[in-house]
Parts: sequence; C-alpha cells; structure tokens
Amino acid sequence: DPSFDLDENLSKSINYDCFEPMVVTAKAAGVKRFVYCSSSSVYGVSDAPDVTEEHPLVPLTLYNKFKGMCEPLLFRHQSPEFTCVTIRPATVCGHSPRTRLDLSVNILTNHAVNKNKITVFGGSQLRPNLHIKGMADLYQLLLEVPNEKVAGQTFNAGYENHSIMEIAEMVRKVVMEEFPEKGDIEITTTETEDKRSYHINSEKILRVLGFRPKRNIEDAARDLCAAFKAGELPDSFDDDRYFNVKAKRLRNFVNVLVEQYNASLKRMFKGETAAIYERLLAINGIGPETADSMLL
Repeated sequence: DPSFDLDENLSKSINYDCFEPMVVTAKAAGVKRFVYCSSSSVYGVSDAPDVTEEHPLVPLTLYNKFKGMCEPLLFRHQSPEFTCVTIRPATVCGHSPRTRLDLSVNILTNHAVNKNKITVFGGSQLRPNLHIKGMADLYQLLLEVPNEKVAGQTFNAGYENHSIMEIAEMVRKVVMEEFPEKGDIEITTTETEDKRSYHINSEKILRVLGFRPKRNIEDAARDLCAAFKAGELPDSFDDDRYFNVKAKRLRNFVNVLVEQYNASLKRMFKGETAAIYERLLAINGIGPETADSMLL
C-alpha cells in the first residue's frame, strides 16, 4: 500500500497491468496449474459475522482493489488444460527464512521482546491470521489436489479471527512465558487510519480440500521468540530486510527512475550487468543484497 502513495502508476503496472500478460505467458509456456495468491484484505470492512467467498469485495486501498480485480482476469483463461485457482489468505505470521516484521503478529512480538511494550494501533479491528508454515502447506496442497477440486475456485484461508487487541494479549502472554526475566509487558493503544476489519469464513476450504492449519498465532509468537533468543533476527527495527516497503528507499528509487530514465525500467536496466549494478548502488538506500535481488 505505501508504494501506491509514492507512485500510483508504477504500482498499478506491477500489481495489475502485468498480471494477465503473465497468465497468458504461463499458459502458452505449458504451465498446467496457476495458483493466484490474492488477499483476504479485498473484503475491506465488513460487519458480516462470517465473510465467505461470495461476499462483495469492498477494498479500502488501491493495492487491495487491484488484488481483487486480478481474480476474474485469471479465470478468463481457465480450461481443461490450464487449471486456475485463487486463494485469499489471511495475514501471514511467524518466523521464516525471510521474516517480515511489518505484519500484525510479528510487529507486536518484536515490540514485546525488544521494547518490553506493545503499542496497539486501534485495537477493535478484526484480523484473520495464518501461520507461515500453514501457508506453505496450503500452497503444496493446491498444487497436488485433483483438478476438479480447485478448477475455477476461490478459497478463503484464515481460521483465527481475532481483534488486534486480542492478538496483542496473546503475544504478551507468550513473550512473558518465554522471557520471564522481562516481567510485565505493557500494552498501550493509539489511533489508526487503518480501518480494515473482517471475520473470514474458511469452511469451504475445509469442506472441499480438508485443509486446516496445524499451527496458530501463539505458535507463531513462540517461533519468533525462539528466533530472537538464537540471534536470528538482529537489528529488528532498523534492517530493511524485515520490511516489505521502506518508504524512503522506494521514494529514492522512484525519483531516480523518473528523473534520470523518464520512468522507464527498460532504460534503467539497459547495458552491462556490472554497470547496472553500480547504477543501483548509487541510489541512497539500495545496498548490495537489494541490487542483487533486483538484477535477478
């Protein structure tokens, strides 16, 4: 979402414009199954007690809007030779090789462990969550089940629907158990502009595919605590690798792209790899690892 604030047109091209051409290319290349990871946030705000896959999409941001708009584009290409399925997962949580610390459970755990204090933005918003290992299990399942079970189907995936405050209390309990020397951990609240709130229903994916995650929010918090104890998440507030978007870094990149290359990625990435690499490193906020990833 922050990327849309910085450059709406560039972000639209990445999140929407390129999607159907990618589907067409995959089909032409002989790909047999296309699993599209949409998002449960396409539902926006809903007072419905259980948001099923038939619920209207009411996205609150452009990112959520384009996530939803990509879904029918995929199903245009459903055929006996090309199986298309969409998954709308809950917010992912827990430790992984590339841990994100800008998602609700992980943010709260990071603050509890390293600041002895949890700040809750809002608190009443309902947020479904899914353990990262459950997400991986689901991807594997979606690749293995018979075509007739998933062809042209959309599935919610998020069994734990809790308010942000309830999640904070779970995290507080786990961290105090894992780090008893810390004593009490304070929870404070503050206002937020993020009004997303929805209680998603995952009965369909259980009924059709038999999927139920084996791990929960408390498991995710314990996994993160273990990672912090083992020193696997150093500089957890400052290192860019834990955050999907660092606004300042992205703004610097976009400014260079627009001012020096007329907003053309083709122009920026034209030439020898070594020259492009140095060009990227010259942008404030882009280091060797980021430059390597961009060149890949």
